[in-house]
Amino acid sequence: MVSARRLFKHFEELVAVDHVDFDIVRGESFGFLGPNGAGKTSTMRMIACMSPKSGGELTVLGMDPETRGPDIRARIGLVPQEDSLDLQLTVLDNLMIYGRYFDLPKKVIGERAASLLEFAQLTERAHDTVEPLSGGMKRRLTIARALISEPDLLILDEPTTGLDPQARHLLWDRLYRLKSRGVTLIITTHYMDEAEQLCDRLVVMDKGKIAASGSPASLIERYSTREVLELRFPPDAGPSRNALAGIAERVELLPDRVLLYTESGDRALAEVGARGITPLTWLVRRSTLEDVFLSLTGRTLID
Repeated sequence: MVSARRLFKHFEELVAVDHVDFDIVRGESFGFLGPNGAGKTSTMRMIACMSPKSGGELTVLGMDPETRGPDIRARIGLVPQEDSLDLQLTVLDNLMIYGRYFDLPKKVIGERAASLLEFAQLTERAHDTVEPLSGGMKRRLTIARALISEPDLLILDEPTTGLDPQARHLLWDRLYRLKSRGVTLIITTHYMDEAEQLCDRLVVMDKGKIAASGSPASLIERYSTREVLELRFPPDAGPSRNALAGIAERVELLPDRVLLYTESGDRALAEVGARGITPLTWLVRRSTLEDVFLSLTGRTLID
């Protein structure tokens, strides 16, 4: 569906995407994970034929975006970071008008709109104006609108940013249903739990480069340990790295907590206590993609 080789994008002196390689196959959910400014959105905009590449090779749906942009855009759906709905129109009218951009017959648009409203759980709000809808409802409507042309490829740029946990989980369910129908998804996010839930494969980006790639489970296995012991201390009262030497495979001293990477968090906690180190709170958890990013770059995803 998408193939990139040494894909490069710069804005004057700023290198946004630095010679990256990746392939996305039909029917999978592929993610770009990284902090703000990592190059995720710039990559997505090139795939969506919204921004030309500065160098390298890129094909989308087997076509060159530079020469076949309109043909590619006709077969993709785009969910941007910010909703671009017409707030004064009704929910249904937003779908009907958008469908006309693809030169679809009114009857076909109506049938698809009814199905998409049911999919997005917005059937009861079909004749309400968009402006008073909740953020989660607007996000689901934006996704439904992107699906009106029955695209081969759906691109979602940070689809759940700003949503509350309940709305995020509902949106995850809708995206999972799309994937089960065979729709190819490309997702950018800086939420590691979202990437673990939604993505079959992903790349971790940092400063325009791909730091690692693979399935979420394989990345965690490759770059982290089975468990992490989190210790919190009063400000400027945490232990030194030397005081924790030998307890874990890796130690990360963060401003707000200490992370001990180990195969057994309980054993590490017992050793911490045996050394007379007393944290305010402690937590044993499994490793996540944020731990992978911390291992690769030395900083958290939200830095």
